[in-house]
Amino acid sequence: MTEHVLDRPVWHSLNGPLAALARRHGSALGFDPAVSPFAGTEGDGNAAWADLLRLVGPGASGVLAGSPLPVPEGLHVPFQVTGYQMVAESWDPRADPDVLELGPDDAVEMLALADRTRPGPFQLRTPEVGRYVGIRIDGKLVAMAGERMHPPGFTEISAVCTDPDFRGQGLAQRAMGAIGAGIVARGETPILHVAGTNEGAVRLYQRMGFVVRRDIEFVAFVAPAA
Repeated sequence: MTEHVLDRPVWHSLNGPLAALARRHGSALGFDPAVSPFAGTEGDGNAAWADLLRLVGPGASGVLAGSPLPVPEGLHVPFQVTGYQMVAESWDPRADPDVLELGPDDAVEMLALADRTRPGPFQLRTPEVGRYVGIRIDGKLVAMAGERMHPPGFTEISAVCTDPDFRGQGLAQRAMGAIGAGIVARGETPILHVAGTNEGAVRLYQRMGFVVRRDIEFVAFVAPAA
């Protein structure tokens, strides 16, 4: 059976639309760690793991997303989390004139918001991966959403977060709608990934039109020191 591009979202992103951001070793591809810790492989097995560990380098770490490879015995795994991959094939998101485009001048504020809210891995250069939008109140960035993985035909909505002092106002949902509208306008399908324990977020995304496509594993690993 032919594998779907969403089954290995990192590898298909970096082997396709995000190739300019990719590092490669053999069958393994990964982002520059200053952009994102995510990496992936074209296949499974010991050879794939060997390529992946050489890619990140001795003592360095990475994160797999997809169907996890069986972890080699003795490899340090700081965390392994099961989540859901959700797809919105019938979502009709609307642009919001009060949602602002974010750019390089906003990077420090974006990182600070991500540090306060922990939406997932986020570094100063993460916004290089795609478009980001946000909402400001009294000049302060209080909510944002952006694009991350980009398997051909799909774009992931990521870094969805709201400052704790401004939650309950639907701000993150508005930011998601603005990002989603841009994805749909390009003729692509929005996707997202959410931790299985975040039941409230899963229900919200389902109300917005996302459906669970499959379980997905996030596996952090540390390559052995030289």
